[in-house]
Amino acid sequence: MLDDFMVRASLAGIGVALAAAPLGCFVVWRRMAYFGEATAHAAMLGVALSLALNISIFLGVLVVAVVMAWIVTQLSGRNYAMDTLLGVFAHSSLAVGLVVVSFLSGIRIDLMAYLFGDILAVSRVDLAIIWSGVLVVITLVYWRWTALLTTTINEELAYASGLNPKKEQLFLSLALGVTIAVAIKVVGVLLIVALLIIPAAAARNFARTPEAMAIGTAMIGSVSAIVGLRAAYIFDTPAGPSIVCLALVIFIISSLAGFMRARA
Repeated sequence: MLDDFMVRASLAGIGVALAAAPLGCFVVWRRMAYFGEATAHAAMLGVALSLALNISIFLGVLVVAVVMAWIVTQLSGRNYAMDTLLGVFAHSSLAVGLVVVSFLSGIRIDLMAYLFGDILAVSRVDLAIIWSGVLVVITLVYWRWTALLTTTINEELAYASGLNPKKEQLFLSLALGVTIAVAIKVVGVLLIVALLIIPAAAARNFARTPEAMAIGTAMIGSVSAIVGLRAAYIFDTPAGPSIVCLALVIFIISSLAGFMRARA
C-alpha cells in the first residue's frame, strides 16, 4: 500500500493535520500567529545548518525552532516587546538560512521544496519520522492539556494553581518545534503557519468546548489534506498550496455559516 506515492502523501498530510490541530487551537486562543510564523521561518536556518553539518534535517529544524522560541521567551519584556523580537528573529533567521545555503558547495538543494513543501516526494522514512513526531506532539499536549488551558485562560489563575506560565510556554514551543520539523516536508516553511491557523479558525466557528475545537480542527485539517491532494492531482497544481486553499474554502464556508446562525 505504501508503494503508492499518493497513499504516502495522504498519510503524511493527515499526520501533520493531527499534530497541528491542538497546537493551532492554542495559537488562535493565545493570538500567537506571529510567534508561529517566526518559529516556522527559523526552520529554514535549521535546514541550512543541518545540510552544512551533515545531520538530520528533522533534528536541525527542531533544535533551531526550540532554541529560537526559548530565546524569545526569555528576552520578552526586557527592553523589547514580543512582536519586535519575533519580527527580528523571523526574518533574520530566514535570511541567514538562505545565505548559508548559498555557500554550501557540492550540495544540491531544492529551495522551493523547503519553502512550499513537496508532499508527493514523501518516502517511507519520511512517513515514519512524521508519525513519530505526531505521537510525540499528541502525547505532550495531552499530558499538559489542563495546564496549557489554565495558562491560556488566565496567567494569574495559573500561578494560583501552582503552574509556571513560562514553563508551559516552553512545552508549547517544544511541541510547535516538533510539528514544524515534521510539517516542513509536507507544506514547507512558508505554509506551515497557514495549516496551523486556518483549520483552527474554521473550527472555532462551531465548536462549543476546547476539546471539540481541537477535534474539529483535526478533522478540517485532514479533509483539507486529502481533498487538496486530490485537487492538486486533477488540476496539476502545487500540492502544499492546494491543501491550504482547501482549508481556506472550509474556513470561508464555516464563517458564513456562523454569521448566518448568529443573525437567525
